[in-house]
Amino acid sequence: MNDIRFDIGSLHAAYQAGASVTEVIDWIFARIEAASDPGIFIHLATRAEILAEAEALGPFDPAAKPLWGIPFAVKDNIDVAGMPTTAACAEYAYTPVRDATVVARLKAAGALVIGKTNLDQFATGLVGVRTPWPIPRNAIDPKLVPGGSSSGSAVATARGIVSFALGTDTAGSGRIPAGLNNIVGLKPTVGALSTAGVVPACRTLDCVSVFALTVDDAYTVFSVAAAHDPADPYSRDVAVQPLAARPPVLNVGIPAKADLKFYGDASMQAGFEAALAALETLGARLVEIPFGDFYATADLLYEGAWVAERYAAIRDFFEANEAALHPVTRKIIGGARNLSAADAFRGLYALQAYKARLAPVIASVDLFCVPTAPTHYTVDAVLADPIATNSRLGTYTNFVNLLDMCGIAVPTGTRDDGLPMSVTLLTAAGRDALIASVGRDLHAASGLALGATGWRQPGAQPASVSAEDGTIELVVVGAHLSGMPLNGQLKEAGARFSRSARTAPSYKLYALAGQTPPKPGLVRVGNGGTAIEIEVWRLCADAFGRFVAAIPPPLGIGTIELDDGTSAKGFLTETAGLLAATDISHYGGWRSFVAKAIEPGRRLESAPAS
Repeated sequence: MNDIRFDIGSLHAAYQAGASVTEVIDWIFARIEAASDPGIFIHLATRAEILAEAEALGPFDPAAKPLWGIPFAVKDNIDVAGMPTTAACAEYAYTPVRDATVVARLKAAGALVIGKTNLDQFATGLVGVRTPWPIPRNAIDPKLVPGGSSSGSAVATARGIVSFALGTDTAGSGRIPAGLNNIVGLKPTVGALSTAGVVPACRTLDCVSVFALTVDDAYTVFSVAAAHDPADPYSRDVAVQPLAARPPVLNVGIPAKADLKFYGDASMQAGFEAALAALETLGARLVEIPFGDFYATADLLYEGAWVAERYAAIRDFFEANEAALHPVTRKIIGGARNLSAADAFRGLYALQAYKARLAPVIASVDLFCVPTAPTHYTVDAVLADPIATNSRLGTYTNFVNLLDMCGIAVPTGTRDDGLPMSVTLLTAAGRDALIASVGRDLHAASGLALGATGWRQPGAQPASVSAEDGTIELVVVGAHLSGMPLNGQLKEAGARFSRSARTAPSYKLYALAGQTPPKPGLVRVGNGGTAIEIEVWRLCADAFGRFVAAIPPPLGIGTIELDDGTSAKGFLTETAGLLAATDISHYGGWRSFVAKAIEPGRRLESAPAS
């Protein structure tokens, strides 16, 4: 078997073509050996343990288990049953008997835990060097810090050892390591992913994050893992919207020029300006926003209330084992001993005032774009000045959870000095799909390879706009076909029919369960797929944006390859939506399936056309 890519789509295509889990496990261990980095994992499962988990999955079935056979790593402050949880402190270690809720949901979807990854001790830091284990080496440039606190998770993903990894993000720990290692870091809405079974840092702000090679993969993992959890008092019932095409026109807030902070790093400043230019080509209208109050909010995180919260999380252990803590971690958390309840309330009052002032600012734009970090630091620089360098790395991250925003870090290019460039897209809680859809197109526009693997991106393309009339092609595959029940929605949106066609022979079509009216789901599978009959319609850009924004889950919009070698945006289905679905690919298309299998002799009534 040749070396294979570990993005979810490619790995599932390899399984479909006959690759075995044993071969994939062999590649995992080969990549670990090639990395020659003892700092990535604190605990690593054995081949036999991983294989036993895989055998329990049964035959390859991505419909029932959307993450079937997908390897992932878990930050070692998140419980995995039978594996020690250390939070990067050996004296703190315990072995849980049950998985953290988020791990349990991913394993139930077929994902395989490879091991527990290194971190800044007790998730306190953004640098990745505050660990008694060896420091993980940055996958792009070993002189740079790997970023923290989720250092090992980011490096394991960037090196292609795993398809994705879990981190946590209280102050930026799911974004800074992503930016430093040329990968995607999704920090969901706080509470969307359960923190039951996660060693707390700041319980009111803690968030499980996802590292992946692509936005699609990060969002797929998020879609599988997100759910309200009664075991987590901070869990929220956040609706997971499908990852649709980005709106064609966006108002994007950026820090006012006078408020930008790069700490003298001209390469980072130039890289950020290039990223903003790329956003503009995708239809963004940039709006300069005064950032003073955002920075002031960020400063609160390591004052009063939230330092005390870190101390409260491990107080008993801290008092009994103070000498066991990393010196920098001990200094930061121990500082809470000098704080009073009055200090905590003072911080809470200040935060509420900033929230009130910034709420209309946040609502005034669709999303924000900021540098993921204002500058890069070497390991030597951080070890020489651990507090100031860490603080600067959090310039654009520390305020996010305090203000109840979600974010995604995406690679956007390479700086003029060859180091990775990344920006973070931010918006209000619950709008995770918006920043992911924009991030996907921004990452695709960069043309970057994935992480440190050298693998090309798997063909994500921004929606193509006709140079003649400004319309966008939309591929429809089921209930929106001509004469079908939802075709009237297309016509009401002003769409016009372009042509009938077929997909490339790399898709499967499923009849989805519980849909009214009945709907199919189109999924790309690579080898073993079928050409599916479709229609191509055209909409103006504004109508396209409104139409796709209203698409309900599990349907979404992605790039579909056609049998004539072209591609267009069209209806695809999240793999999480294939539970109880029926493979109907052999019918060749939805229209044929309806005619032959859905109550033969009874016509589906079409919606009235406008």
